[in-house]
Amino acid sequence: MTDSLAIAIAQINPTVGDVAGNLALVQGARAEAAKLGADLVVTGELALCGYPPEDLVLKRSFQDRIEDAVKTLAAETADGGPAVLTGAPWREKGKLYNAALLLDGGEVQVVRLKHELPNYGVFDEKRLFQQGPLPGPVPFRGARLGVMVCEDMWFEDVTECLDESGAEMLIVLNGSPYDVEKDDQRLSYAVSRVKESGLPLLYANLVGGQDELVFDGGSFVLDADCALTAKMPCWQSAVTLTTWTRDGEAFRPEPAAIVAAPDDTESIYRAMVLGLRDYVNKNGFPGVVLGLSGGVDSALSAAVAVDALGADRVLTVMMPSPYTSADSLEDATEAANLMGTRLESVPIQPAMDAFDAMLAPLFEGRDRDITEENIQARTRGLLLMALSNKFGHMVLTTGNKSEMSVGYATIYGDMNGGYSVLKDAYKTTVFKLCHWRNQHCPADFLGPKGRAIPERTITKPPSAELRPDQTDQDSLPPYEDLDAILMCLVEKEMGFDATVAEGFDADVVRRIWVLLDRAEYKRRQAPPGVKITGRAFGRDRRYPITNGFTKQF
Repeated sequence: MTDSLAIAIAQINPTVGDVAGNLALVQGARAEAAKLGADLVVTGELALCGYPPEDLVLKRSFQDRIEDAVKTLAAETADGGPAVLTGAPWREKGKLYNAALLLDGGEVQVVRLKHELPNYGVFDEKRLFQQGPLPGPVPFRGARLGVMVCEDMWFEDVTECLDESGAEMLIVLNGSPYDVEKDDQRLSYAVSRVKESGLPLLYANLVGGQDELVFDGGSFVLDADCALTAKMPCWQSAVTLTTWTRDGEAFRPEPAAIVAAPDDTESIYRAMVLGLRDYVNKNGFPGVVLGLSGGVDSALSAAVAVDALGADRVLTVMMPSPYTSADSLEDATEAANLMGTRLESVPIQPAMDAFDAMLAPLFEGRDRDITEENIQARTRGLLLMALSNKFGHMVLTTGNKSEMSVGYATIYGDMNGGYSVLKDAYKTTVFKLCHWRNQHCPADFLGPKGRAIPERTITKPPSAELRPDQTDQDSLPPYEDLDAILMCLVEKEMGFDATVAEGFDADVVRRIWVLLDRAEYKRRQAPPGVKITGRAFGRDRRYPITNGFTKQF
């Protein structure tokens, strides 16, 4: 029996599939924990393979590589330094599990298999892993650790089993991706488990971007009275030492540093910055290229890109047409100057004329309509892709969730690209983010310390500028109304009648419902983008393209 433990939480940023790189991250965290005097270092869920590994984890060669990394790391613990409690896919009796592994004394001492496998939203773990049994405590240097893996904390069964079998503290390895409500949810579930068991709890999360998911860190410790005794920073890698002292039948965590989480607006912006930075860097792109129209969406996207990558890795391109206003030209130039990005101008009039000439025989006798508008958007998409091909920069798309919801975007046009930071941000959120960024620039951002987005860009009526005097509200309800309706239909999955009962006009709701369903085929072909809500298009919300239900309304 021991009277004290020093446990380091390693909040690391793994890359899915980079087993050697992830191993190096854990090794580095262990070395730092050793300097702090730790007995044990705890990482997040599946830290050695990255989360979520998806079907990569089914490859036998990948599983072999993981086991080699575990053996390497286990052997290093023979040096008398900190033990390691980390996560990895693990084979037992021909079956694959999501596991927590205790490595100590040069060996894999204990394996605990995840019991609760999430199979909702972004999670498909029942597709990949077998369910582990209810676990008992993990013996470690005279203590009994109640080890859980992520979703195990969401339900009371695992905690109850650990408590009844003699655990003295709860330790949770997590791969919990960010959404705007997630921090409160995690804390709420953790508090419930502590109240039920009377045991203190340590929660270790991942940090970093993986495709559309972003992990926000924010690891924490609760004592047996549910008081927060440690809170690690959100949005950055870190190693923090926590000290635990035996108090009767359990351990008591000593007070440590508590770093307050940012507010929702800052967290959303940080999610975009980290998600883009990791997507670009982990995939080896030299930078990004995007169209800078003078509008609010492209200006915000450019600001995020500069904050994530630095101005020298962001190429902005103005592609004016005869319908582009002088204000837009001025606003795009001012935005590029504020952010310090290179701005190129490629007028699209010659391409428009060429398409008109080529299509004139086929279009004879027909009025100009949305077809010609979409040709403009597709011309711009073609130009950006050409620049991407020539220079290697990834095309950053600039559409927001309001537009993606109702199909107010041109497939193979402004939807062209490799990634979108605004994909899960409604238009009203875009405006909030612009105001926030003009007032704040944290020290870890690479962009300008002052204003980044021209004021007129924020205040002028949004317009695609594909025809004379066009505004978004020619085709859509005011964004305050549109976003409120979409919150009902998308985020809350409310029906038609329930949405109308919220005070919205029935014809408007019906129109938005139809547009939402009709645009599914576009969204299926859209690039990935940062998930910030609980119902992001893609993993969270998977609707059929062929859908007769809409016809009932």
